[in-house]
Amino acid sequence: MTMALNILILIVGFAVLVKGADIFVDGSASLARLFKISGLIIGLTIVALGTSAPELAVSTTAALSGSNEIALSNVIGSNLFNLLVVLGICAVISPVPTGKDIIKRDYPISLIATVLVFILASGIKLFSCDNPIKVDVNAEAGKFTRIGGIILLVCFVSYIVLLIIEARKHPSEGEKIEERSLGKCILFIIIGLAMVIGGGQAVVYSSKAIARDAGMSETLIGLTVVAFGTSLPELVTSIVAARKNETELAVGNVIGSNIFNLLFILGVSTTIHPIGVNYASLQDMVVLFFVSILTFLFLLRKKKLTRVEGVIMILLYSAQVAFAILR
Repeated sequence: MTMALNILILIVGFAVLVKGADIFVDGSASLARLFKISGLIIGLTIVALGTSAPELAVSTTAALSGSNEIALSNVIGSNLFNLLVVLGICAVISPVPTGKDIIKRDYPISLIATVLVFILASGIKLFSCDNPIKVDVNAEAGKFTRIGGIILLVCFVSYIVLLIIEARKHPSEGEKIEERSLGKCILFIIIGLAMVIGGGQAVVYSSKAIARDAGMSETLIGLTVVAFGTSLPELVTSIVAARKNETELAVGNVIGSNIFNLLFILGVSTTIHPIGVNYASLQDMVVLFFVSILTFLFLLRKKKLTRVEGVIMILLYSAQVAFAILR
């Protein structure tokens, strides 16, 4: 396949992704109001699952084909992209407020999931090195076993049950929005989701082909190009949601997607096939943890992300990518 054709597929994929996200957000928001469910819960569940579908497809396919570096680095890279770029761009467009549920429940769960994944993947082996910075980043550092995958899936199911219980306890009163029937809401969600996933996959495969022509390693491809491609649904969906003033949906989508990536996608991938872990991936997990802490502090400071903080987050992502390339 020629470079020109890959670029054309990339452009078409972007276009389908943008339109699909717009339809998907409309359907999800309407469904939330119809059943008096908060936009946050919808963002943490339906929207997060839908926009995480590309990561699920890529990571499971990579695990089955033996491309372990892509399977794991895709999830780590996607979570970094979600936190720094997706939330950062949303904040630059318009300051992003956050609710007490995100601060007290969902974000701490995301932090715990990040630490749990690191422990299961490494057994803290990174810190047993004499010099974890200078160690051969491609050397095997540990293995993500099926038992670890099952533990993650159990945690994921527990989290979903918690969300369902919370949704039943605190139903949303609903807002005045365009009236839509249940059937129309579901149709919007299905069509939008299909376009989001299809567009995301087109972008992933074309980007991956272009990157490989440039001679990039699997770990770097997974952390940057594939992570960027599979995170485009989160990026586009959250930006569209923010512009439609569905701020709870935008924040819930990002945090929910990160939890889905860590607990569900890695859980499924490693249950199907154990994943080998190199030192580069462990280093990136440590970066993800500190980035998560920093974003959490930003949210706590003023109960929202400001435009200045959004710019800082985007610059941090650029620095992280530069580090990965130089490494």
